[in-house]
Amino acid sequence: MRPSSCDTFVALPPSTEGQRIIFGKNSDRPCDEVQEVVYFPATDYGAGEKVECTYIEIEQVAHTYAVVLSRPAWLWGAEMGANEHQVCIGNEAVWGRQSTDGEEALLGMDLVRLGLERADTAEKAVTVITELLEKYSQGGSCMEDECSFTYHNSFLISDRKEAWLLETSGKYWAAERVEGGYRNISNQYGITTKIDKEHPEMRAYAQSKGWWDGKTEFNFATVYSFMTTARIEASGSRYCEGKKLLEKSNGHITAEAMMDILRDKDSGINMEGMFMTTGSMVSVIPTDPDLPGVHYFTATPDPERSVFKPFIFVKNLHPLKETSSPSYGPDDPVKKKPRFQSKPDRKHELFVKHELVAAIIQSHKDRGKKITEGMRQLEKEMIKEMEEHLLHGVESPDFLVNLFSSSVQRELSVYSQK
Repeated sequence: MRPSSCDTFVALPPSTEGQRIIFGKNSDRPCDEVQEVVYFPATDYGAGEKVECTYIEIEQVAHTYAVVLSRPAWLWGAEMGANEHQVCIGNEAVWGRQSTDGEEALLGMDLVRLGLERADTAEKAVTVITELLEKYSQGGSCMEDECSFTYHNSFLISDRKEAWLLETSGKYWAAERVEGGYRNISNQYGITTKIDKEHPEMRAYAQSKGWWDGKTEFNFATVYSFMTTARIEASGSRYCEGKKLLEKSNGHITAEAMMDILRDKDSGINMEGMFMTTGSMVSVIPTDPDLPGVHYFTATPDPERSVFKPFIFVKNLHPLKETSSPSYGPDDPVKKKPRFQSKPDRKHELFVKHELVAAIIQSHKDRGKKITEGMRQLEKEMIKEMEEHLLHGVESPDFLVNLFSSSVQRELSVYSQK
């Protein structure tokens, strides 16, 4: 199995309709992996407290923000998510000249969650992630398997006013601010000569390794990649196709347009096979701070056969039980060394029922078509309902404390159509 995984997108005015930022990501992971959608409320901590990430324990901060995450069920971090301040982050695997072999440290997915929990703006998230990278490093297997699968990480981060692209190679990194238009990333370095922040020793390190002569204009992607960015491979092809799809809707990019991009199979963005799209996310963030952001998650594989369900941050939110996987605590094989000696059942309620429906869609054409049409109709209804909140704000927050879970129940009712 050769992973090629993941595509992340962001569109900002004037490429979007209205004064909104649209964020989207497909998480492409091993086909037998369960992705859950979970909510964690804002929390205060005492001095000296620690937080146990996937492999290592690190110092906790005094306050963490509320977050909603889409994550592989076996680990602590997340592939993608958002926080109460409407910061959205997605990460991508990248490989370059720097070796990815190393001791267990923070996973890129841990850094996604830590960035969301600790940063109230996209730029602050860049600082949080890079400081943690400097202090704790990145490393460890990114698959629930004995065979070690490791990578460096790139991150696309957005908030109400801008986006940042952050790319790493070991502890070295470069970041680029995106203030308008659109941007997508696909498992290859994309920052070239426009570098707005960087590791203070990043250029000197490249020069010491003979990757850069110290005289020509510094191009991060060219210097830190295996080859130049002109190489054509799975990620390069998906990147080009993704860019074309964004360009096609330029000026009119909406949540639905982003969902269509994530569902696109011809481009390879909606991935099938041993590595497949196991979870998808689309967020709509108005630039007006008085309006709520709406975050849509599938919590199931293949967005073509899934429903994007809405989540809005309000007070007193209920846990997302239907999309939370079973917890095995200290008995989890991930927590024991040697790790990954067995794989427990991590399927959540929605995943189990979606699996059955996917089989029906595959094998019973007429019934499958009816269910798929019902799912699409439900999604349209929910998007229309959310438009009221996006335009006028949230008048009755108490009615939204169970929004995502009630949307899951509506999806399950569509599954039972005869």
